Amino acid sequence: MMNRQTQKPLDVFLNILFERYAAHVPAVKKITHALIDRGVVNGQEEIVNDHIAFRTLGVPHLGISSFEKIFLHHGYRKRDNYLFEKKKLNAYWYSPPSPEYPRVFVSELLVDHLSEAAQRLIKNYTQNITIDPVDALNLDNGEEIGNFFHQPLWKLPAKQDYETLLKESEYAAWVIYNRYYLNHYTVSVSELKSGYNRLEEFNDFVESLGIRLNTEGGKIKVSKDGLLRQSSSVAEMREAVFENGEKMEIAGSYVEFAERLVLPQYASIPAEKLTSMHRREGFETGNADKIFESTYTTQTKKPKK
Repeated sequence: MMNRQTQKPLDVFLNILFERYAAHVPAVKKITHALIDRGVVNGQEEIVNDHIAFRTLGVPHLGISSFEKIFLHHGYRKRDNYLFEKKKLNAYWYSPPSPEYPRVFVSELLVDHLSEAAQRLIKNYTQNITIDPVDALNLDNGEEIGNFFHQPLWKLPAKQDYETLLKESEYAAWVIYNRYYLNHYTVSVSELKSGYNRLEEFNDFVESLGIRLNTEGGKIKVSKDGLLRQSSSVAEMREAVFENGEKMEIAGSYVEFAERLVLPQYASIPAEKLTSMHRREGFETGNADKIFESTYTTQTKKPKK
């Protein structure tokens, strides 16, 4: 691995994020090792990361307006807005400064749309945050940013509080415990070799490894134009230690798989000459709405077949 002192700050903190995420999500290495064993890729670096996603809380000094400063500073551009009314979420995606970097998808919980009891509970944890924590960072220091993503911004929650939030907003419960932990990274299926570059084939491959897929809305979520197709694993359960040492199995992170089809106007371009600019860009509210449920109990507690 390249010495971090010689890397760009963006590379440094993206690598820190991915290393810690992969260490806690066994499906990542299981998929990568199987792709290597089958000769599809030679290593993790050959798997194109379509996008990474983060979850935040829409409260003063946090949320998207705070979080996005990190990526905007490193050349990302703010793109489309998505609203998830039923889940009480807002989101934006950000295009990278150059094609070798992943897209970024950042969502936030619209806390003021929750019940008064849930609002009080969340604000009890965040009320001591009186300034934007990102403003205190040296945004040109990749190590500092990488560490920030994993530092606690509020105290460890009580198990009872987690369970209370879980009943009203599973998203809220996930964030109150996991904070800015990387929610998922995404394998760009379109960039893989034949036999693995269609989502049906890739899903079969993933399931052959004993990895469960999110079935909300079907295993493959398809955009209205049919050009963005997405699947995801079900979040892996991990033992969480709460305030006072209480323990409980909760949803961790997961892996997503995306297939971006070629735009109609580029249909005549030979496959070997296709680049990301020729494929469907952005995201789709309907798809993302169902992908969110990869950490929800409707999926994590579904009996294994």
